Amino acid sequence: MTLYIKNMVCRRCILSVAQILEKNGIAATAIALGEVKLALDITPTQEKSLRKDLEDYGFELLDDQRSMLIEKVKTLLIEEVQSGELPDDFSLVKFIGHAIHRDYSAVSKLFSEVEGISLEKYFILQKIEKVKELLAYNEYSLSEIAFRLGYSSVAYLSSQFKKVTGLTPSAFKANHAGKRRPLDEVHRR
Repeated sequence: MTLYIKNMVCRRCILSVAQILEKNGIAATAIALGEVKLALDITPTQEKSLRKDLEDYGFELLDDQRSMLIEKVKTLLIEEVQSGELPDDFSLVKFIGHAIHRDYSAVSKLFSEVEGISLEKYFILQKIEKVKELLAYNEYSLSEIAFRLGYSSVAYLSSQFKKVTGLTPSAFKANHAGKRRPLDEVHRR
């Protein structure tokens, strides 16, 4: 049995979900972002308790196929961006098609309907959050960050960064380093 859980965006989320499962006496064979594979089916009582405990931590157990697909897409994009190794020829269309074996336009349309934001915009927002993180760590130059996140140039990264944040990367670094939104709230304003 596989459970799909909304708002799992980092390694700490995986640890939190593992603790919640253990608390509820539920054995998992694998836990990944947004997905838990169980050794056995769970009882209705366990599901009710699990659902409540997950919600207490800001997670949500997903039931419908549309939500599960969207959460899977979000998880894949977050993982890809967080890897910090996007090629400059990265194609969202090819990536989604290859990763979930579905028509990109149908997934993109569904994503927009469910999330209220386009898939492309969501991807850009994830990349900008990663840029903020890398700027805050001060380990890479802007040129290196642009290369790592698949931007064709520093100018393009700077332009997109300013369009999303209202600041240049250097102004952000000087005034706002450390003031980032949690990844599960990136699409909200």
